[in-house]
Amino acid sequence: MKIFYTDHFVLPLPPEHRFPMDKYRRLRERVVAADLAGEALCVPHAATDEELCRAHDREYVRRVANGELTDAEVRRIGFPWSFEMVERSRRSSGATIEAARAAMDSGVGINLAGGTHHAFADAGEGYCVFNDSVVAARALQAERLVNKVVVLDLDVHQGNGTASICREDSTIFTMSVHGARNFPLRKEISDLDIALEDGATDDAFLEGVRRGVQLALERSGADLAIYLAGADPFEGDAFGRLKVSKKGLAERDRIVREALGRAGLPVAISMAGGYARNIDDIVDIHFYTVELFSRSSEGKKP
Repeated sequence: MKIFYTDHFVLPLPPEHRFPMDKYRRLRERVVAADLAGEALCVPHAATDEELCRAHDREYVRRVANGELTDAEVRRIGFPWSFEMVERSRRSSGATIEAARAAMDSGVGINLAGGTHHAFADAGEGYCVFNDSVVAARALQAERLVNKVVVLDLDVHQGNGTASICREDSTIFTMSVHGARNFPLRKEISDLDIALEDGATDDAFLEGVRRGVQLALERSGADLAIYLAGADPFEGDAFGRLKVSKKGLAERDRIVREALGRAGLPVAISMAGGYARNIDDIVDIHFYTVELFSRSSEGKKP
C-alpha cells in the first residue's frame, strides 16, 4: 500500500483565510509518527494537461494554468490565484491518480489530501480547482486498468462537480451522502443521493452510509472504488451542520472497509473536507481513516 502527500506544495493564503491548510502537514506527521507508511510514503506527480482534460474543458485548464480566471471565478473557488495554487492542485489530482494505481496493485492507495468534488468541467468552486476523483477514474480507464469506477462520497457536502461531470457517463457511478440544506445550495443529480437533515446524529448518518454504500456497490458493477472520507460530518465542524461524533465517523470507515472487503473491490481514498474549529479534531478523524485502511489491508486487496 502507498500513501501520497502534497503538503509541502504550499498554497499561500492570507492569515485570515478560513481554509485549514495546516491539517495536511499535521496529518502526514501523525502518519509518519505511527509508522503507517515507511518507505511507501510518496510524493505524487503533477497531473498533466492530458490527464486533467479527460475531466475538464481544455480552455478552463489553460486559463487556470495561466492565471486568466476572472475575479468572479477566483471568488467562486475561494483561493487567491497563484502559481503555487496551480501546482498544488495538479499534485493533489496526481496523488489520487497514483493512489488509484496503487489500489489496483495492493488493494488500497491513499491520498492525504484530495476529495475536490466541487470542481466542474469548466469551473472551480468551494476550494476545489480540479476534480481529482474524476481525473483519477478516467486516467485508469485510459490506461485500461479499470472499466467502471464507483465514487463513494461521504463528505458532508454533495459532490456536485463530480455528479455534473459524470452525468452522462455510465462508467462512473456517483454516490453522495450529504447534508440536504448545506452547501452547495443548488444540488446536482448523482446516480445516488442520500440527503440528511440538519442536526442528523450518528444513527441517521450511519443508516444513510450503510444504505448508500450497499446500493452503490450493487448498482455500479465497478472495478475500483474512490472513497471521499470527509471529516466535516463531525459535530464540531464549522460548516458541517450535522451532529456526527468521532466514534460515528470511525464506524463509517469500518462500514466502507467491510463492504469493500465483501465485494473484493480495491479502493483509492482521499481525505476531502474538514473544517473543525480545533484542527486536531480534523487530523484525528483523517488519521483514523488512514490507520484503519493501512493496518487492516497490508499487502492484500480488501
